Amino acid sequence: MIGERLLRSRNAAGLSMQALANQVGLSANMIKKYEHNLSMPSSGNLLKLSKALGVRSEYFFRSNMPELREVEFRKKSATNAGLIKQVKADVLDQAERWFELANLWPNFPIQAFEQPDWAPTLIKQLDDAEALANLVRERWQLGIGPISDLIDVLESKGILVILSSVPNNKMLDGLQARIGDKPVIVISSQMPGDRQRFTLAHELGHLFMHGRLSDEVAEENACNRFAGCFLLPSESLKKEIGATRHNLELAELNFIKHEYGISMQACIYRAFDCSIISESYRVVLFRHFSARGWRVAEPGVPYLPVHTGLFKQLVFRALGEGIIGEAKAAELLKMPFVAFHKARMLEQSYAVIDQ
Repeated sequence: MIGERLLRSRNAAGLSMQALANQVGLSANMIKKYEHNLSMPSSGNLLKLSKALGVRSEYFFRSNMPELREVEFRKKSATNAGLIKQVKADVLDQAERWFELANLWPNFPIQAFEQPDWAPTLIKQLDDAEALANLVRERWQLGIGPISDLIDVLESKGILVILSSVPNNKMLDGLQARIGDKPVIVISSQMPGDRQRFTLAHELGHLFMHGRLSDEVAEENACNRFAGCFLLPSESLKKEIGATRHNLELAELNFIKHEYGISMQACIYRAFDCSIISESYRVVLFRHFSARGWRVAEPGVPYLPVHTGLFKQLVFRALGEGIIGEAKAAELLKMPFVAFHKARMLEQSYAVIDQ
């Protein structure tokens, strides 16, 4: 058990065996023996390893070991295997603490996700993906307006959302997987908020349309169409900019971006999908964006990154109800005990919990 955890935490830290060995004053061969459970580290070496890897020593003795299944990445083709290992290890660490908390709770107050029986059995064209997005909004009682807190919506439906802070140089947007029967959506914490939201909606599309796509429909295109409609329904967009347009102003696209949490480029795609602008004008707009470098960084004030506080809230709730003690709460939040106690007593900013 310790060997697997050591391997996972080393991957999460992005360290080779030799690099870790150098930090703790051991040989790479000894690290290899630890990871293959051929030798057990002494208590002193375990403390050194914990410090070097940024984990508490209790981490190595947890009984739960969740596994990611059906992993699907949204990544660039040049994304290296080392980065993928880091992200997976980070996700598993966060998911493990989620499941540990859930198992400590007699009746965990978060519902389980259920694949809906009201979704269509077959998506034959992109318009069907749009119709599905509208149907999900209707069934989830979201109306047609902006979704202010998309993560909260997904978490309330039993979908685990994880923000990974692993540096990835924009090579990885996110991934979708399962742990047990629970769907997991992972996004990078380093992306602009509008891109994070689109990734969340895109992965939700994968979740709903899995096994429902005809061979004639490209899955990524269908999920992009689903995401665009889910964030910005056709009816809402037409109310904002009209049913037919020959020109669009940059400032109005920026307004919609900040109202609906969707990029200006995605707004342009939506305008084309909804037959508000022509294909030729869409091409003109994207050439305009490309020439000014706006395909990478759009002009104006960026949309703020999204965040989730549900896990932290549930840790404090469990503490308040006597399900866990302060030591376990600090461990789950990966905080030093003294720092956690001060945060609990409001003697220290809660921002420390996000570090």
